Amino acid sequence: MYFSDITFTVPSAMQAGHIWKYDPDTGETVVYRSPSGMSNGIKIDAEGRMVVAEGADYGGRRVTRTDLATGKSEIIAGLYKGEPLNSPNDIAIDEKGRIFFSDPRYVGHEPVYQPVMGVYRIDTDGSIHLVVADAGKPNGVAISPDQKTLYVVCHDNGAFEVDGLPENMASRKGRMALLAYDLDDAGTAKFREELVDYAPQDGPDGLTVDAVGNLYVAVRDVTRPGIYVYSPSGEERAYIPTQAMPTNVGFGRDDRIRTLYVAAGGSLFKIEVMNDGYQLPVVE
Repeated sequence: MYFSDITFTVPSAMQAGHIWKYDPDTGETVVYRSPSGMSNGIKIDAEGRMVVAEGADYGGRRVTRTDLATGKSEIIAGLYKGEPLNSPNDIAIDEKGRIFFSDPRYVGHEPVYQPVMGVYRIDTDGSIHLVVADAGKPNGVAISPDQKTLYVVCHDNGAFEVDGLPENMASRKGRMALLAYDLDDAGTAKFREELVDYAPQDGPDGLTVDAVGNLYVAVRDVTRPGIYVYSPSGEERAYIPTQAMPTNVGFGRDDRIRTLYVAAGGSLFKIEVMNDGYQLPVVE
């Protein structure tokens, strides 16, 4: 299990971000990569390669792909229309090998060149396409097992200045919601519905899906933090409380396909659930 340690530079005394590797057989956790390019979302593709969204705040502001056998990486997205991305945040991969990633901005001193905080699609030929421009401030992304729905989290926390706003100046939060988009064979996304509105509380961060289509969403609501399990239509089916504020979730593989891993409060947790997690069919 690979997971990101997002070390915001100012509060961490300029740490450069780390990717950690947890071995469930031994319980050992070691740093896999540092600096990480300020990695955030991580997914493993059907060929077993690690796809990483690298953010801003002295990060790469790009999407990279790493061959885990050799350790070599390639940049698969860094610019859109010739300008740097804002701060790639989360990753979803469909069964055709296309990569979807969100590009908001939460922290960082770097200029913002992209006028839209959107969701993009990287095709297998390397071309990059803006597919969602109406989500607000997109964060977590996931694709349903039937490949017909793109789920997008909007987590609009207001201003993104890494050092905070000037004294006596406030920032207003925006949309906090879980959104569903129809996804067609061409990879085009069309807004369908708002599944859950979390306002006025903070909304979700990362999310994942199980093999029958349920969503497992890390919700940062201070009144009820935890993993909310929803049906594809947004009906709450279960709640897993977390003592710390959760940021992301992901399933294990193979014989750990029912193990749900949770990143929360600077720690990694795991819990066994009833359904298999959804994973991409493996390319031999």
